Amino acid sequence: MMMTTTTTPRDAELNATILAGDLLGALERFYDDDCEMQENMEQPCRGKDANRIREEAFLASVAEFHGARLLASAVGEGVSFSEWEFDTTYHDGGRRKTTQATIRRWHHGRVIHERFHHA
Repeated sequence: MMMTTTTTPRDAELNATILAGDLLGALERFYDDDCEMQENMEQPCRGKDANRIREEAFLASVAEFHGARLLASAVGEGVSFSEWEFDTTYHDGGRRKTTQATIRRWHHGRVIHERFHHA
């Protein structure tokens, strides 16, 4: 029960940081040094340093960020779930609205594993 109590405000703070567009700040504040991030069924990217490089590469591909919406979220024992909509224009000229579901595993107030599910 204690884990849920700790996870709930941390997850809300993380979501607010993402909504503010501060992806790199979110990584620094909320993710464990040994965190893993995983896209769908691909191999996870391991470690905060490797994930920072991955996030920087993603951000470099973005020409304009038009906004994000948190559509739904829930928190359980050491895990949180969220559904997102992002509106982004990329340097390749394409503007896309995408949705994804995110599952986060938490340990001691930090994300240790995050998986993104999207089409």
